[in-house]
Amino acid sequence: MIDYSFSIEEMEYFILILTRISCFVFVAPFFSMPSVPSRVKIGFSFFLSVIIYYVTMPHVYVSGGTLISIAILVLKEAAVGLLIGLSAYICQTIVLFAGRVVDMEMGFAMANQLDPATRQDATISGVYYQYMFLMLMILSGMYRYFVSALAETFTLIPVTKAVFNWDMLVQALIRFLAQYMLVGLQICLPVYCTIMLLNAILGILAKVAPQMNMFAVGIQLKVFTGLGVLFITVGLLPKLSDLVFKAMQKGIVSFVEGMMDAGL
Repeated sequence: MIDYSFSIEEMEYFILILTRISCFVFVAPFFSMPSVPSRVKIGFSFFLSVIIYYVTMPHVYVSGGTLISIAILVLKEAAVGLLIGLSAYICQTIVLFAGRVVDMEMGFAMANQLDPATRQDATISGVYYQYMFLMLMILSGMYRYFVSALAETFTLIPVTKAVFNWDMLVQALIRFLAQYMLVGLQICLPVYCTIMLLNAILGILAKVAPQMNMFAVGIQLKVFTGLGVLFITVGLLPKLSDLVFKAMQKGIVSFVEGMMDAGL
């Protein structure tokens, strides 16, 4: 007969693991998309917690603690999961920034729509980049890296042993902001440079032939030129996605280092 009984300490330890994993799934890219059913998210978090529960040894028990101390430990594990997932999610917004710059140059800045993946207003090019990079994330297996990185955090940051080094976390956030602008500009650079050259040509034509309405002509040329550059540069998206994925990896590593206990 199989014995399914367990102690209250084991249940508390499992709840702490489930809290970190479920909070990560709540905010991490790909997993947190509204199109993913809630039952799938809950089931994935539960079964991954079961695997981590049997893999992590020895277990750290919190027996004898008061209700307030256990609640603090749950909040701490939730903060760890949210920070790890947030470090990857904020890197995903780079493509939305690049899309806004592209649409501003093409004249589509006013054409906003609700992006179901992020639940915020996004431009046409931003949604295009968003779904292209999500597709490349699936094809490259980047989602498997998220799962393996989350599992590795239980070795680097054992349950109940998280220490928030706010100086390192702030420095990691500052480094991300620098990468945010750099990678975003690299993504939109082909369209930006092409439209800039087109504006220079239109400026010269406006001086040579002032009777032509360059404003009306320029709007159409910018749209067709921008769409043409987007079509031509589709082959560059895998290389550009590597920049975003590397930024995600660096962000996760930086945030994990900011929560590690130096004494372990």
